[in-house]
Order: sequence, then structure tokens, then C-alpha cells
Amino acid sequence: MTAAEDPARLRYLEETRLRRARSAVLDFIRRRPLGVAGAVVIVVMVFAAVFADVVAPYGPQEGTFSGLPEPPSLQHLLGTDAFGRDVFSRLLYGSRTALLVGFSSSLVGSTLGLILGVVGSYFGGKTDEIIERFMDVLISFPLVVIAIAVIAALGPGTTNVIAAITLPVIPRVARVVRSSGLAVVRMPYIEAARSVGVRAPRIMFRHMVPNVFAPYLIMLTAFLGQAVLLEATLSYLGLGVVEPEPAWGNMLRGQGMQFLDQAPWLAIAPGVAISLAVFGFNLFGDSLRDALDPRLRAA
Repeated sequence: MTAAEDPARLRYLEETRLRRARSAVLDFIRRRPLGVAGAVVIVVMVFAAVFADVVAPYGPQEGTFSGLPEPPSLQHLLGTDAFGRDVFSRLLYGSRTALLVGFSSSLVGSTLGLILGVVGSYFGGKTDEIIERFMDVLISFPLVVIAIAVIAALGPGTTNVIAAITLPVIPRVARVVRSSGLAVVRMPYIEAARSVGVRAPRIMFRHMVPNVFAPYLIMLTAFLGQAVLLEATLSYLGLGVVEPEPAWGNMLRGQGMQFLDQAPWLAIAPGVAISLAVFGFNLFGDSLRDALDPRLRAA
């Protein structure tokens, strides 16, 4: 092949990849309408979080103490709380907190689980045994229990909430990745790479990680919804994001319960937002699992 043919071949390969990607997206839209619905909810949530400064009619702390909430009106679409703060604006800014905690904790926890799962499945023996026993300890406790224990030790706050949710995600992802890695590590190309002296880190991250990336991606999307729900739970219990930072759990915990009879919109608005976010992430995650799993692809 001449040097002049190289750019043409590269363009052909790039166009082929784009066609395959476009075909995969169109096939996903055609065969997974519920997944598309979940993706729409996620896109709307991301849009609200990124452009909250533009979309929100008021600032999250803007208001005057009135003593009593105001009902929904043209000036305040979802009413106000007892401090005169616009509920709709606080919902938009609260989506930033939900996405920050959800994406950060899921990404960090899933990535650490990916690394531990690949390392354990590749080396096996005592290395795998030590990692698995540590994972057994973590996975024996429910998500909420570990999160509350971490918050009790570190204190409330956004950063500590991310750490509290990250920790219980690690063993659950590591277990799934390890099971896939045990099948990959027995493949002939892994033995061939070992026989020619390729170092272990290169084999793991060049050959094993791409082959276990599908279950990693599925677990990542699956835990996004759980992370959003767990952040709201911790904030509702007073162990998560602290006032005056807007968060959906805080909105439920404070005036949402205090004025439940007189102003039900204060609890309904953040409750619906939490439900939609978790529902959207779960729908998209389940559809992504069905699309990436060869056993479910034809279903």
C-alpha cells in the first residue's frame, strides 16, 4: 500500500465505524423504546443541571422570609417554600447535586471495582483470595448501612456523600467483572501474550479490560439510579448534602414534611423528581444490558 492510499483507507475505516455506530443507535431506538424513554429523562435532567443558571427563573437562595409557603402560580410554577424560595428553581439546581453525586460515586466505584476484578481474575491464587475476602466483607452489608457508617465517620457534605456511596459500589462491580475476567483470562490470546513476555499490566489493560467493558458499563448505568436515590435518602436523614445547598432529599426532609398538610407541593415536587430520575436511569440501564448481552440481544 502506497502512502497516498493511507489517507483514503483511514477515511474508509472511519466512515465504516460511523456507519456501524449509527446503525447500532438506530437499532437501539427501534428495539428498545423504554430505553429511549429513559435516555430522554436523563438528557432532560442533564440539560436542567447544566443550564440551571439560564433556565431557572430565580436563584436557589433567592427569596424573602414569608413564614408560609405560596401555592403554585404564574410567577412561581411550583410555588415557594416558607423562605420565599422558588421550588422550581431549587429543583433545577438540585439536579446538579443529584448528578454530581450519582455520576461521581458510580464512576469512581465502578472503575475501582473494574480494576480489582481484572487484577483478581488475572493473577488468581492468593491475590484473588485476598481481594475476594475483602469484597465479601463489604458486600455483606446493605448499601445504606455502609453509606451511613461512612457519613457517621466523616460527617455530612457533598464530598463525603460521594465517598460513602462509592464504597459499597466497588464490591458489586468487582464481582461481576471478575466472573467475566475468569473466562477471558483462559483465552488463547492471553496465553500467547504471556508466552512472548508481555507484562501483566499491559495484558490486563490492553486485552482484558476491553473484553469486560460491557458488564462494567452495564453496572455503571445500573448504579447511577441507585446512587441518586441513596443521596436523596442520606439527605432526607440529615446525613447528606447540608443546607442551604439545594438537594432533593433536603427539600423533602425540611419544609416538605413540615408543611405537608398546608403545602403538599413542597414534598410532591422533589418526590416526583427523584422518582423520574431513578426510573429513567433504571430503564436506560436495563435496555443497555439487553442490548449488550449476547444472550438477550435477540429478545
